[in-house]
Amino acid sequence: MEKIGFIEIRITGSKGNIDLSPDNYDIREIISILENAENLLYPSDKKDRPIISYKIEEGSVKHILKTSIQYIIGFNAIIGQVNQVQNIDFLDLATAKAFENIQDISTKRNYIFTIKTSLNNSNEVRVDKTTNYYRTEAIWADAEFYFYGKVTNAGGKDKANIHVLTEELGTVRIQTPISFLEQYDENLLYKTFGIRAIGKQHSETGEVDTTTLKFLELVDYQPTYDEKYLKSLRDKAKKSWLGIINPDDWLKGIRGGYDE
Repeated sequence: MEKIGFIEIRITGSKGNIDLSPDNYDIREIISILENAENLLYPSDKKDRPIISYKIEEGSVKHILKTSIQYIIGFNAIIGQVNQVQNIDFLDLATAKAFENIQDISTKRNYIFTIKTSLNNSNEVRVDKTTNYYRTEAIWADAEFYFYGKVTNAGGKDKANIHVLTEELGTVRIQTPISFLEQYDENLLYKTFGIRAIGKQHSETGEVDTTTLKFLELVDYQPTYDEKYLKSLRDKAKKSWLGIINPDDWLKGIRGGYDE
């Protein structure tokens, strides 16, 4: 049987004059913590992740999230490093954003978060209104990208976007003006396109912040293998370059007279 451990996210604070407890802790707050906790534990592909079980306890509010001990060990190292360097620039994007979200909650509601694991002598990190767990803006620079792939979704009631299934990043969602989708005559779905977009990119690792992507232009993309076109290029090269070369003289030039 797989060994299990847990992370504990303890929140202290108050609702007005009443101390925080599971009885006055709203369900939307629980949902927010669960979403962020998943990104803390599994920042990348969540499709095949192990099960995460959950319970809430008194004191003031304790979120207990159980999962594979392997990931608990890894997370323990992360919070130890965060506590030591007091910044989150080194983290994967999803993990960094989870810390930023927790920092936002702490600042807005004056909550104190204490995060640790079930390991003996666990590392621990505290987030409160005096901490500043946000990524350094200078590290994330504006950049332009081209994404090639199949369009799997397009539209949206208020904030329109296009979903593109790419080989490198999986499905990326690109904010798209409703005016473009209204004026585009053809059906985009399940067709392959290139999309030019702008967004944020990590200046050191090259990681793309896919939540910042905004549409610039649709590029007609035809990734077919055109043998006739390639043959014409080869023939052109033969006439313009190979046709004026004497093979013996060329070989002597490469050797530099070494065998004379």
